[in-house]
Amino acid sequence: MLPTVAWPDPARRAAFDAWLASIESAHALKIESLRAASSDASFRRYFRIDGGDGPKGSGSFIVMDAPPPLEDVGRFIRVAAMLHAAGLNAPTVLAQDVPHGFLLLTDMGNLLYLGALQEAGARGDLKRCDTLMRDAVRALIQWQTRADASALPPYDDALLRRELQLFPEWCVARECGVSWSTDEQHTWQQACDALVASALAQPAVAVHRDYMPRNLMVTAEHNPGILDFQDAVRGPIGYDLASLLRDAFISWDEEFEIDLAVRYWEAARKAGLELPDDFGEFWRQVEWMGLQRHLKVLGLFCRLKHRDNKPSYSEDLPRFFNYAHKVAARYNALRPLSRLLEPLMGATRLEGFY
Repeated sequence: MLPTVAWPDPARRAAFDAWLASIESAHALKIESLRAASSDASFRRYFRIDGGDGPKGSGSFIVMDAPPPLEDVGRFIRVAAMLHAAGLNAPTVLAQDVPHGFLLLTDMGNLLYLGALQEAGARGDLKRCDTLMRDAVRALIQWQTRADASALPPYDDALLRRELQLFPEWCVARECGVSWSTDEQHTWQQACDALVASALAQPAVAVHRDYMPRNLMVTAEHNPGILDFQDAVRGPIGYDLASLLRDAFISWDEEFEIDLAVRYWEAARKAGLELPDDFGEFWRQVEWMGLQRHLKVLGLFCRLKHRDNKPSYSEDLPRFFNYAHKVAARYNALRPLSRLLEPLMGATRLEGFY
């Protein structure tokens, strides 16, 4: 085992070593090549391990370490099967130890959509950005039309409100040190009611729940490769599009956002998805859905900083404040929320945004 792979729990390391040894021959694994691949905002970790030459294995594989009861690899396995059934490009589960939370997966490579888009943008290759994002839109429509969402947990009133509550608890109170007055709390509740009602009024489809460039891969097969899908739910049709267009780590000009949204709206309607006849109303739904997500993420990133000792996520708080303020200020029903956000953002965060 390479020293770069740390195991705080010796018993878990022993279980991992035993499982890996049990599948070593079947997949021609080179145990000594195990190294860290990535981690995410959850408790999951990912390793990369090389396979031997010949029919049993070649190239590399990904190993997931998802400690129960904090994580449930069963959900990953089920949603991966849904994605494959829908004809989409997702990792294949090659071996599993569900009780311990270990999976061996096919390796989709190292090139995230995020890196490819940033590189293309830096060199002014807007055609490359457009191609990648259109592929992501196409795959999203395929997911929504072909995936059987009936077995997924509902993105219901309770879950939407639990997510929104992360904002006052972790961002307002913990990160900003602000206590809202009774009137401000009332303003917040009115905004939450409006956002939840808008979300629940949308048709329900399979929702990836984090469909963004950091979870999409540029692959040698067909793009995108789809990752981090284990939290999929049955919920509002506009959610994944909002995630894709207004991302945690890359922002687009609104003209480009609307162009992609129009393309999605036209293609999705042709594919039989139930969307408003008026694009303006659909765009409002997407923006309001995105606002719910952005408020949730503001709270989530602050929780990662203060509870989970992952401070790097807080570097993107200004981006999400800007997303949220822009949408709230645009609609009369949400304008009181925009005024609630402004003191939290600070003058320097607003400067130069519009």
